Formats: sequence, C-alpha cells, structure tokens
Amino acid sequence: MARHGTLKSAISGFLTVGLLGLALAAPVLAQDQPAAETTAADKFARIQATGDSLGFGSTAADSLKEVPQFIEPIGGLMGVIDRSPIGRTGAGELFVAGGQFMWWLLIVALVGFVFLIERLWTLNRARVNTRRLIGTIITTLRNDGVQAASEECQKVRGPIAAILYAGLQKADKGRDAMEKAIATAGTIEMSFLERGLIWISSVTTIAPLIGFLGTVSGMINAFEAIAASEQVNAKLVASGISEALITTATGLVVAIPATIGYNYFVSTIDRFVIEMEETSAELIEEMERLKG
Repeated sequence: MARHGTLKSAISGFLTVGLLGLALAAPVLAQDQPAAETTAADKFARIQATGDSLGFGSTAADSLKEVPQFIEPIGGLMGVIDRSPIGRTGAGELFVAGGQFMWWLLIVALVGFVFLIERLWTLNRARVNTRRLIGTIITTLRNDGVQAASEECQKVRGPIAAILYAGLQKADKGRDAMEKAIATAGTIEMSFLERGLIWISSVTTIAPLIGFLGTVSGMINAFEAIAASEQVNAKLVASGISEALITTATGLVVAIPATIGYNYFVSTIDRFVIEMEETSAELIEEMERLKG
C-alpha cells in the first residue's frame, strides 16, 4: 500500500508541474503564433503604407499606373509581313516600322523599276553603229540604187535606220519631200524613244513627297502619344520619330536611282537625235550629188 501511494503522489506531482509550465508558457506562445489571416483590404492597406519596391512611385497604387499595357499584335497586311520570315529581316523590320505609307512607296518603287528596266532594254536595242550603217547605205546607194539601199535599212532596227528608210522612200520626189519624210519619221521615233519617261520623272517627284507625308504622319503620331501619356519618356516618342525618318529615307532611296536613270535616258535620246540629224544630212547630200 505504501508503494501504491508513493506512485500516485508522483503522478499527481508530475501533472501539477506540467500544467504549471503550460500556464507559464502560454503568453510566450501567444506572441510567437502568427496572426490570424488578414483580409484583402488589410493586405492592400499594408502595401500602401510601405514604400514602393519597384521605385515607380511612393506607393503600390502609383506603381499600377506604370505597368505596361498589353501590346496588341499588328493587324492587316502589315501584320502578315511582320509575322512572316520577311518581317524578321532588316528590310522587313524597317518596312513594318515605317507604317502604312511604306505600301505607297513600295508601289511607286515597283512602277519606277518596271519603266527603268523597259527603257534600258529598249534604248540598248535601238543603239547601232551609226558610221557603219550610213557607210553601208551610201555604198549600196552608189552601186545598186535606192531600192537596194532601202532594203539595207530594213535589215537594221532602230530609229536611225527608220528615218533613213523614210527618206529613201521619197528620194524620187526631191529634196523637200525627203526632208519632210525624215522630219516626220524623226518625230515618230522620238515619241517612241521618250515613251515611259514621264512615269520615271513622276517617280522622282512623288517618292520624296510620299516620304515627307510619312514624316508628317509620324510626327503627328509622336505628339499624340505624348499628349495621351501622363509621363513622357524617350521610348514613347521614338516610335513616331522612327516612322518619320524611315519613310523619308525610303522616299529618297526610291527617288535617287529614278533620277539617275531619267537623266541617263535623256542624254541617250539626245545622242540619238544628233546621230539622226547627221545621218539624214549625209543621205540628202549624197542623193543631191548622185542627181547632179
């Protein structure tokens, strides 16, 4: 019985000590325990009370105004170019960045390119060895007559052979008839040589104008972006200025080769005119000599 009473007293003392320790530790545990779950309003108030970690403003509410908005993809044909393999090249990126006026510049450039190639091919085909041609015709005229000389003219293409043929066809009607026939044929050949030059000349004028119009449009877009934004930064203005500079540069790039080509063709036609006048004068003098 004494042993049983001793065990009971030990258990009772152990429980008493445990309860006493739990009571003493309760305040400490209460301090270390995390606070109850706060509401969303409490969390936002706590964020507002602290400084802005992103550095955009004094509070997180100010920072929300500075978060970039979602950039919508480019639509239409320009979007197709932007998403195509061409849009990943340097020229494609410049084309997309230049804006809608780049389409007009592309059309003008294609028109100028087509007429430049056509005039270059036509004038090169019309070029002949003038001295050899007039020498052959005069020799044939002396040896075989007018008909044989006319046949020699028909074997050669170009405006010089055409006016000589027209003059020989009127050889039997006198000098005045020959000169009139040569002048008429020369007018027709000149119109053929100058055909298409008006389009090249238009490209040299229209391309820079479209480029300048794109410049004005880009600057308008830049100022509209500045007016719509609360805070102005370089990136905001750069897109409009970039569009303006790209269209201006593209217009000049299109116009400069067209101007060079136009001046080259005009000088080539002037040489044709001089050669036609010289050969026709030699033909008329030879006919007068043969008749005399």
